[in-house]
Amino acid sequence: MIQEYQDFCLSKGIHFTRIQSVRPHDNTTLFCSAGMQQYKSLFSDPSHSGTVANSQACLRMGDLDEIGDGTHFLHFTMLGLFSFREMTVGDAIDFWLEFLGSLGLVPDHVTIHPDRLEEWSRLYRSRVPIVPDDECTWSDGSISGYCTEFYKDGIEIGNIVNPLGTCIDVGFGAERLDMILNGTPPADALATLRETVMTTVESGYHPGNKEQGYVLRKLLRRIHVMGGTLDHPYFDQEVERQERLRSKYLRLRSKYPSMSPQWWFDTHGIDVADMQAVAGT
Repeated sequence: MIQEYQDFCLSKGIHFTRIQSVRPHDNTTLFCSAGMQQYKSLFSDPSHSGTVANSQACLRMGDLDEIGDGTHFLHFTMLGLFSFREMTVGDAIDFWLEFLGSLGLVPDHVTIHPDRLEEWSRLYRSRVPIVPDDECTWSDGSISGYCTEFYKDGIEIGNIVNPLGTCIDVGFGAERLDMILNGTPPADALATLRETVMTTVESGYHPGNKEQGYVLRKLLRRIHVMGGTLDHPYFDQEVERQERLRSKYLRLRSKYPSMSPQWWFDTHGIDVADMQAVAGT
């Protein structure tokens, strides 16, 4: 999927880069969560114009409790197209309908915010059914805009955002496209966790008590709590660490029966919910 998209972009004369690390491009997130992150300064610079494309490895911890439902991947690859005061919304729509068509995929419908419904509906030229949706807006906190979203088989496969009303920010999920086009079964929760851990490790992180290291440790712990395994020293080390914490918890819980889960975590680094999950209580 990534190769097809890269070839398509290059055929249009658009510079393309592949980014396989989930390291963030600024300090606003622990991991890169969107392909546009590295281009924030260009969106905000009125003197800059141009168009680029990429495939960006992303990690969104906000999806942790949703993995395994067939649409949330935690770690995924975003196919992006970014234009700074060069392409129009109509250009981006034509670009993506052409690319999706080259894959043999036609969206079931698209959504458009009511404030842009009349203007943007014309840009689709009756090629795709259109549904109004007042949630078709996007913001990263500093840059925002209206968007139009593409759907297939009830799943959002990507969107076109119009940041500041002058730029284009497109993101399509490679894994969702592959799932729809090739019938690739969605990974179960444990497989998703394993893949995310390995991507995080390959991005240069190791387990720790802070920031990215803490997230990695949390993912390793989740695999262990769910009864899974992972052939990596970090997982073995985390299992040993959890066993030590569990022994400590069993030794101390009768001494401190009324202490809150937060106290256990702050004082001893023990997640009571995890201890109970492993015990099956």
